[in-house]
Amino acid sequence: MASSVRMAFVRRLAFASVAVLAGMAFGGAPAAAQQRSSQLAGQHAAAFFAHRVTGYLTTRDGVQLRYSVLLPKAKGRFPVIINYSGYDPGAIGGAAYLDGDTAMSAGLDRDLVQHGYAVMGVNARGTACSEGVFDFLGASYGQDGADIVEFAAGQDWSNGAVGMANWSWAGMSQIATASERPPHLKAIAPGMVLGDARLDSWAPGGVEAPGFVADWWDFLHSRWESARKSAEAEGDTRCLAQIKQNLVTSEPHSPSAIILQHPLRDAFIEQRHLAARTSRIQVPVLSMEAFQDEAVTSREGYYQETLPPSQVWMIQSNGPHDLYESLAFRPTLIAFFDRFVKGEPNGFDTRPHLQVWMETASAGTGEHGYFEQAKPRYVLSWPALPAPVTPTVFNLAASGRLERTAPATEAKSDYRYPVPAPSVDADFSKDQWGTISPDYRQGSLAFTSQPLTADLTAYGSASTDLWLVSQRTDTDVQVTLTELRPDGQEEFVQRSWLRASDRAVDQARATPVRAPLIDTPEALAPLTPGEPVLLRVELNKFAHVFRAGSRIRLWIDAPSDWGGYSFNAISMAGANTILTGPEHPSRLVLGRFSSAPHPGERPACGTVMKQPCRPDPLEATSERPERKTGGANIP
Repeated sequence: MASSVRMAFVRRLAFASVAVLAGMAFGGAPAAAQQRSSQLAGQHAAAFFAHRVTGYLTTRDGVQLRYSVLLPKAKGRFPVIINYSGYDPGAIGGAAYLDGDTAMSAGLDRDLVQHGYAVMGVNARGTACSEGVFDFLGASYGQDGADIVEFAAGQDWSNGAVGMANWSWAGMSQIATASERPPHLKAIAPGMVLGDARLDSWAPGGVEAPGFVADWWDFLHSRWESARKSAEAEGDTRCLAQIKQNLVTSEPHSPSAIILQHPLRDAFIEQRHLAARTSRIQVPVLSMEAFQDEAVTSREGYYQETLPPSQVWMIQSNGPHDLYESLAFRPTLIAFFDRFVKGEPNGFDTRPHLQVWMETASAGTGEHGYFEQAKPRYVLSWPALPAPVTPTVFNLAASGRLERTAPATEAKSDYRYPVPAPSVDADFSKDQWGTISPDYRQGSLAFTSQPLTADLTAYGSASTDLWLVSQRTDTDVQVTLTELRPDGQEEFVQRSWLRASDRAVDQARATPVRAPLIDTPEALAPLTPGEPVLLRVELNKFAHVFRAGSRIRLWIDAPSDWGGYSFNAISMAGANTILTGPEHPSRLVLGRFSSAPHPGERPACGTVMKQPCRPDPLEATSERPERKTGGANIP
């Protein structure tokens, strides 16, 4: 069965094949030297750009990178917004792009051009038509980005002011580039990034997740195929030859190969830890995050916290990876660039530094429409960063209870490992829970609170502090946070993972709601079978209103598919036990957002993006198990 990532990419390409972008023209310039092209009659409708400029720029070590620039319908020089990644940005404006076959948003390009910006796409070294050897997030990535910025600033179509936009790989390029401090870079707007590739994606909580990167490699090749189509239409033999070569030379450097060769955090992996260098960024930053991001998670290496708070503006929302396309986000993005790239005194500086989109939903259809029409039901805001939260403790107790008061007696709850829990959002085309294993009674623990007497708005990361006893020397733990609504529906909120041997926490950075891992080989330690150990499983950032009358539930089990993530869990079968009580205070610690008005009524199940509902599986008569002391803890 195809994973969520593969299905997402297939879905994207399927829509792209039929979605002809109205208002564009084909610019068929050869790429061997910089060329300008105007609309070619009979090829496409009138263009949203007046000219397309293509060519190759030379980096400091002599590697030539393919670029393509879309220019506004005006005379003179323009501020520049760069889209830099390894997908197909060096071919924007080409034949495939005009047929909707492109990785990023042509609609965003159009809006930027119409607001007076030149949009420049550049392919990273060793990708598509660019020279060099592919090196995902290596040292050359940011250095090349700095060279791209300075090249763009010096062209005759540029006024010297440069910004960077887009998300995912094109978001990572921004923080890598800005860390190099190129003089002409004025602002960046990165969305959905890997700040720490290992803990954000390749091994969240230390648990290997190879499924995503394997399918991502296929998607990357599909983007080079898009560039190839444009090159064929333009008769660009240099580009065609380079793509053929890159398909061969990139294979030894694929993320799948990286994970096999570097299973732990070594110097090679640390080089790709972008957040370790983002404190060098000096320009204003507009950050966008999606809490249920199926590609990079919402963790992002916490790179924003390495920056001066006064220069960071954050937009956060429930929802998926491509939420950057939302038209509700577009005015903020353009206003940000108008202020810091164009230098217009539009008052952006006085906006709240934090805006949290709550209960974001979309009535849009089609590949881009689904993301473009996404909008929040309401917005929480805070004038400065960081927003204050109050740690709020729920204690795990006997018989599957989650209580505000600390339990007075010790208890234990056993579950069998590994029994995969139900997947969540593993089919990208539909937000849903997967099927429940027949063995879930023995392989899961559920701890459920009493109905809340008042609303609780949880924001930011959360910590699940578990006293665990395993009969093995290592085990993996998955925690899933849900809201059990009064109508019997259970709504997904967030999910995270931890490999027990990778449990060492950086105490200098830890808080009651955050448990940053040390995650070095030296910090790894096996379990002693039968001996209690404290595990802090950090739930990635989220925002959710648990309304009065609802109950909070925490599931504990073995890793299962979530979004694009499939895990290589430690497979040694055995029994795990969660201890609760005064000597072993297992607990869930949420961050309560104090200033949190909301519309009141609950959103209908199935309308909140990436937070699907299901009937409460513990209330299904045919599935409700008997309670057994010391057995599976199903309330």
